Order: sequence, then C-alpha cells, then structure tokens
Amino acid sequence: ASKGLRLIEVDKADLTDLPDIVEVVSGRPEKFVIYCDDLSFEDGEASYKALKSILDGSVAASTPNVLIYATSNRRHLLPEYMKENLSYKHTADGEVHPGEAVEEKISLSERFGLWVSFYPFSQEEYLTIVSQWLRSLGVPEAMIAEARPQALVWALERGSRSGRVASQFARDFAGQYANG
Repeated sequence: ASKGLRLIEVDKADLTDLPDIVEVVSGRPEKFVIYCDDLSFEDGEASYKALKSILDGSVAASTPNVLIYATSNRRHLLPEYMKENLSYKHTADGEVHPGEAVEEKISLSERFGLWVSFYPFSQEEYLTIVSQWLRSLGVPEAMIAEARPQALVWALERGSRSGRVASQFARDFAGQYANG
C-alpha cells in the first residue's frame, strides 16, 4: 500500500461490474489488483462470457494500472462433459460446428497468463509440513515424532497429502494434546 498498490476483491456474482470498477480506477495513480477467489462457473451460467470479454478486449484489458487475478480449483473453470467431446460430428439439431462450444469453455482459462499448479506431496514432504504446523501450534518435539503415524493415517483417510490436510491434522492433534 505504501508504494501505491491496492487490492479490490470481487465476488464471482459481481464480475459483471468489472467494467464499472475499472472505469473508476483507470485514471488513478495507484496500481490495482482485482482479485476473485475460487472462480468457477456452473453449466449454463453465462457470466463467464462477460469475464472473457473483460479479459480480452475491453477497457480492463487495456488499462495499464489494473491486473486481474483469480484462483480456482478447476483448471478449465466450467464443467465439461464427455458427450460434448463426442459431438465433433454433425448432430441431429443441425449445428455445423458443435465442437466450438467445448472450445469456448476452455478458452476462458486460456486468458489467464499464469497458472500455478499444486501437485500432491511425497510422504516425506507431507510429514515435514505436518511437523512445521505442529511446532507452530506449540506441540513438543517428542510429541511431533509420535504424531507421524497418525498423520499418515489422517492423510490416507482423506485421500490426499496436501497442505490443507496437514494443517487440519495438526490443529486436531494439537487440540487433543492441549486437552490432555
């Protein structure tokens, strides 16, 4: 903030207001990050088309003091169905290019220039993160060593060795430790 950076968080439901937001901030000397957390769209939801337009050919795309950041757990932001991929043929409804519907869905995620992927941790990486969380929660070193097998069972039961799972285990374990 001291160097002129500002953050504006926009809910997915308010994405249609992006042109208005950009218009308000475009003449300001500060730089703005417009942030939308956990972005994804449901099948049939048309607001993704507004976002595509904003990212690729409107005022927001040409404003040098605005960047749009979004997080998502979906790589393509819209649900895709096998039947859509099978429709690369002439269909009974007469659509000449049925594959373009699939390509349009994928094209939204292509408008974001940087993707950061988080891959599953190895067992040792997961246990290291669990240990770090436990230390930060005040669990003694001796108890951290004893927690390793329980942390592995916890991850197995949840089907994932992620940072979120490590954090959840550590909070649960530290809570049990604190309550004796």
